[in-house]
Amino acid sequence: MGAQKRGIDLLQDPSLNKSTAFTEQEKVALGLVGLIPDVTETPNTQLQRVMLQLSRQPNDLARYIFLINLLDHDETLFYRTVMSDPARFLPIVYDPTIGEACLKFGHIFRQPRGVYLSIKRRGSVKEILRNWPVKDVRFICVTDGGRILGLGDLGANGMGIPIGKLQLYTAAAGVPPQYLLPMYLDAGTNNQSLLDDPLYLGLRQQRPATEDLFSFVDEFVEAVQEVFPKCCIHFEDWTGVDAVHLLKRYRDKYCVYNDDVQGTAGITLAGMINAAKLKGTKLKDERYLFLGAGSAGIGLANLLCSALVEEGLTLQEAQSRVHMFDVHGLLESTRTDLVDFQLPYAHVHAPCKDFVEAIRDIKPTAIIGVSTIGGAFTQSVVQAMSEINSRPVILALSNPTEHAECTAEQAYTWSKGKAIYAAGVPFSPVTIGGQQFIPGQANNFYIFPAVGMAIFATQASRVTDQMFIEAARAVADQVPPALLQKGLLYPEQTDILETEIKTAARVAKLVFDSGLARVDRPQDMEAFIRQHVYKPEYPALA
Repeated sequence: MGAQKRGIDLLQDPSLNKSTAFTEQEKVALGLVGLIPDVTETPNTQLQRVMLQLSRQPNDLARYIFLINLLDHDETLFYRTVMSDPARFLPIVYDPTIGEACLKFGHIFRQPRGVYLSIKRRGSVKEILRNWPVKDVRFICVTDGGRILGLGDLGANGMGIPIGKLQLYTAAAGVPPQYLLPMYLDAGTNNQSLLDDPLYLGLRQQRPATEDLFSFVDEFVEAVQEVFPKCCIHFEDWTGVDAVHLLKRYRDKYCVYNDDVQGTAGITLAGMINAAKLKGTKLKDERYLFLGAGSAGIGLANLLCSALVEEGLTLQEAQSRVHMFDVHGLLESTRTDLVDFQLPYAHVHAPCKDFVEAIRDIKPTAIIGVSTIGGAFTQSVVQAMSEINSRPVILALSNPTEHAECTAEQAYTWSKGKAIYAAGVPFSPVTIGGQQFIPGQANNFYIFPAVGMAIFATQASRVTDQMFIEAARAVADQVPPALLQKGLLYPEQTDILETEIKTAARVAKLVFDSGLARVDRPQDMEAFIRQHVYKPEYPALA
């Protein structure tokens, strides 16, 4: 169908446009002579020009805007650029730059991408989904903008997140971009500064009651089953309570998952697996204290407990090793302000409002920050952990950068080099006393694109927690021992596509073993995954 486009129509289709790389034969056959410079450049020459233009941008937000503009005009060249140096470009198209881009989304908006589904359109969701030109959508990444990163309710400005997340499916794991649909489900916003902003792109109304929202999400989820029957729905950046309840509502019936609950849990589990390797312990030997008990913290704790059960503990024994601390203090059995999914971690304990006191009392071997409070792991927190542990595990997972609970330099300095540390955002290596420490980035992009590729290749009918546990183990196994000894808990990002292909192969094997695949089982799982991997190469059009 696409090859029938000619002339200007062809140049305005980013999935087919080659810009200066059309051959002489294509220019003549497709009515392009005179519409583009009379040259035929190689993709490498095009990439060289992109790199030059990027080098002249003043900051990463400007580079983000440039790259999104490139995506709007030449999708293949965009992916060729990002995949040429993922360690450089993933922090621009996603964390940490995406946070600033979302804050300013209505101000830097150039043209729409994806589907904007408004709650005003109740009763016609199927028709709206059918407006999307691609009929075989395999992934919808959908947010209501309720809790964007650590930035809170950003309403329609949150659309930058599904757009960016789906780019990572392709750039990090090779899922072909034509099957991906970013979506903003617009139910309003409670952010008054956005409602007052004349350039705000969303509904100017307060968010509805939960039952009202969920009934609209029901219509959306059921419409997807009819319009895109092979589609997996990726819920992203909903408010914590909604995230947990919507996942529970659909997970046993439809192909859905929530990256904030399960992906964050998977990458943190991978870090803990390698931290335990470094210490010569097992996951079940550790004691965990979370700072933050929202959807990310609870999802993480639940997946961790599933992994501990696989190591031989009962669920109750696993939960007893996990403690949670939130803005009101330690989760304990006398508190009356907890929601249903927090109760398994409200142990019998005296009330405690001081995190350092909780550390001295509970004696955790690992603290895990999902609080979105920058600097919450103070010097006294890190020192308390170092007093009771020879190798304290300190995971400061909140993002963007200013929300990290502590920096790598703080963790290593305050612990005198004892800490095993990772963050949700990138930090540079730190040298203390002549020893170099390499902090890992506990970024979901190691996990969810690989799980996505496994779902895409196998056409999985459901998504299970076990898929994320297997992905975590596969990621952890790919850190070379020499780098692990320097404290790096995650594989290097320079070769992320290879890492994720191997991870996807292991998850795909689990999908087949679990009877969830809708295609025939291959002989060679890794070769099977590689058959599906997108390559940023122009198609022959004439």
